[in-house]
Amino acid sequence: MTLKIVDVRCIEYEGRLDGTRDFWLDRLRQPTDVYPEYRAAGPKQLRRDADGRAIVTALFLHIETDSGLVGSTAAININTAAVILSDLREHLIGADALATEKVWDVCYRAMIHGRRGFGMMALSAVDCALWDIKGQHFGVPAHVLLGGPTRDTAPAYVSTLGSSLDPSSVRAEVTELAARGYRAMKWFPRSGPQDGRAGIHQVVQLVGAIRDAGGPDLGIMLDAWSSWDIQFTVEVAKATESLGVTWIEEPLMADDVQGYRMLRRLVGDRTRIVGGEHEYTRWGFAGLAGEATLDLHQADPQWAGGISEVSKIATIVSAMGGQLIPHGQSMQCNAAITFSASPALVPQAEYLRRHAVLYQHFLAHPIKPVGGVITAPTLPGLGMAIDPDKVVATRSVGALVDHRPVG
Repeated sequence: MTLKIVDVRCIEYEGRLDGTRDFWLDRLRQPTDVYPEYRAAGPKQLRRDADGRAIVTALFLHIETDSGLVGSTAAININTAAVILSDLREHLIGADALATEKVWDVCYRAMIHGRRGFGMMALSAVDCALWDIKGQHFGVPAHVLLGGPTRDTAPAYVSTLGSSLDPSSVRAEVTELAARGYRAMKWFPRSGPQDGRAGIHQVVQLVGAIRDAGGPDLGIMLDAWSSWDIQFTVEVAKATESLGVTWIEEPLMADDVQGYRMLRRLVGDRTRIVGGEHEYTRWGFAGLAGEATLDLHQADPQWAGGISEVSKIATIVSAMGGQLIPHGQSMQCNAAITFSASPALVPQAEYLRRHAVLYQHFLAHPIKPVGGVITAPTLPGLGMAIDPDKVVATRSVGALVDHRPVG
């Protein structure tokens, strides 16, 4: 039996968030912060309507089949949508939605300049939507088709991107999150190499506040988002050694592979160096895992090639004796990977406290940790049904992209 793809649509949904408080209280440090005019910028706030409510929007990919089943992916962007509609659509219409390996291979071969960046993100979205279709067709969650479930629940660490870094606010949030059952938290320092010794001291103060509020058993992760350098990272590792930092994430630019290898040698056993969210495909991760570049790998199903590709990446990482924790805002895609893998390979899941609210806002069945753990999904596919009560308006982005066949 085949399921023929008959249409590919990208739809923007608009909704509202309750409350008048700013959604983003701070922003993560960024690679462009090496320049003062960028470093001084604050967080970008959500737009508000006439009543003062925050406006939330999200772009979804919907792939329709001749059986009536529709597979969906959330949180694509306009650039990804453009690639899907202008470059991939012609290879999708008429294809068998169940033949995920063939669809992936055809699209990959057709996009010789799409091996990374928006091209691979577009292919990732398509692949995830096809797994949503496949699970619905067979009446089981996607992780079951991948070989799961390997467990009923998985611990989640919470990422606090967008939280205030004021010490009193940090302590209050850590206390609140710990009371909710989280035993590990990731924070995003704003200081970096340009801040010198004062910047290192600020990171130490942040970690100290987290440790004071969370207690001796709390896992503490730091995410530098590719905006530190080797010397600053080593100094932070030394200065926070007594405070017990679990890992430092993405301290260097993603392409600085030699720098990461040097950094691991210099940091030693003080903390783990992790990353990989900005790497793509099995070939990219084969290099990282094969050369023992990272202590832990964070492939993103929505960026690295989809559920199909991250499953292959996980196998490579496992063969090299490493570990993987899927990165990203898609709890549905990440759950498919997590609950189909050994706990020894994928020990926990990530939950982005604020991003998850935005990216799951329109879903009828969002995945949320309870007591610091997530439960294996039970809905067929990825569980991407839209809650119509959350939708204020919709807009098709097809009008913005000319995907008509040539001739």
